[in-house]
Amino acid sequence: MQEGEELQETVAAVVAEAESAESPRAEGPLGVVLTGGGARGAYQVGVLQWIAKRYPTLRLPILTGVSAGAVNTAFLASHPGDFRKAVLELAGLWRSLTVEKVFRSDAGSIGWTVLRWGFRLISGGARPLRDVRGFLDTEPLQKFLTRVLPNRDGVLTGIAENIARGRLSAAAVTATSYTTGQTVVFTQGQDVTTWRRPQRRSEQTVLTIRHVMASSSLPMFFPAVRVGDEWFGDGGMRLTAPLSSALHLGAGGILAISTRYDRTANEAEAPQHVGYPPPAQVLGSLLNAVFLDLIDQDALRLQLINGLIERMPADQREGLRRVELLVIRPSRDLGRLSAEFEPRLPRAFRFMTRGLGTRETTSPDVLSLLMFQPDYIDELITIGERDAEARGAEIDAFIESCALEWKKL
Repeated sequence: MQEGEELQETVAAVVAEAESAESPRAEGPLGVVLTGGGARGAYQVGVLQWIAKRYPTLRLPILTGVSAGAVNTAFLASHPGDFRKAVLELAGLWRSLTVEKVFRSDAGSIGWTVLRWGFRLISGGARPLRDVRGFLDTEPLQKFLTRVLPNRDGVLTGIAENIARGRLSAAAVTATSYTTGQTVVFTQGQDVTTWRRPQRRSEQTVLTIRHVMASSSLPMFFPAVRVGDEWFGDGGMRLTAPLSSALHLGAGGILAISTRYDRTANEAEAPQHVGYPPPAQVLGSLLNAVFLDLIDQDALRLQLINGLIERMPADQREGLRRVELLVIRPSRDLGRLSAEFEPRLPRAFRFMTRGLGTRETTSPDVLSLLMFQPDYIDELITIGERDAEARGAEIDAFIESCALEWKKL
């Protein structure tokens, strides 16, 4: 027990040091890592919006994203305008979102899906009239992305254009293959080298809306998406190294924006439900375990490697380079916050989620992933801006350490 506590203290200390802005100049371009979290992806937009106001012409040469972060990555990587304009438009799109623009929430659609799932369960797996592909129909999200992302037959044409203009080096989105069980990083860029690790691989491709849909397909709730000969789901599943994509693409400094609130010891020990846990509590714990971004562990490894590199003579480093890291995460529990906005959800969808027990827990994390409510999203963007402002000095020092060309207001 004592060893476990000591390890936690070590990780916390290393992460704090990694998040500190007082570090040597980075050896390479800036990479941005946007993690997953469904509707909580709006928090990332708030952080980026504060940075964009301060650095309107900031270049982001390397963009990587997972799940909701993949949506944000695709938009920024394909946008023809400068950083500030791109982020302002992205914020506007998030604020315009409603549940109906992401998945069908009418009583007929939800009821029909529940009936088909029930038939499959009681029939011993007999094939229903239609395949059961997730609890929710995400056709509205595909139509929304097709409308707002510059594309030609689903191909994100803006990415290739920005690469050709020298504004972007590479973009990547991560998905999980249900076919093979591997984590697959779909990359598009100039002089990109593919890589392979245990249960992880990269694939050089031309990014499309299908790649973004696959990366953001929440397991069980959203249907899997076929890309090539494989079926894919949310890239946050089994993602053991969230920083690896940016590292492989050559980033010398990494700005990682997480949507996971880091609970204090007292908060972590406080019961969220009294009595037998409802399905929403079990699902929330399961999804937290599945989507728990391991940035803390990655930060620890990165810091240890940086220390080793510093001790090595320059002529013996064999291509190893120091990489700076700044992690921004919510100052509030976004799952707990979602309960305040739950009464304004569409009636049929609210009825279903309450049936799962979202009103019986103080922190309905599963609800926060699906809370595509304008008021909730607006609050997340505001929190993101405030968190970035509170760490403004660190962000300034980090950007300067990456030796980037920028124009400060």
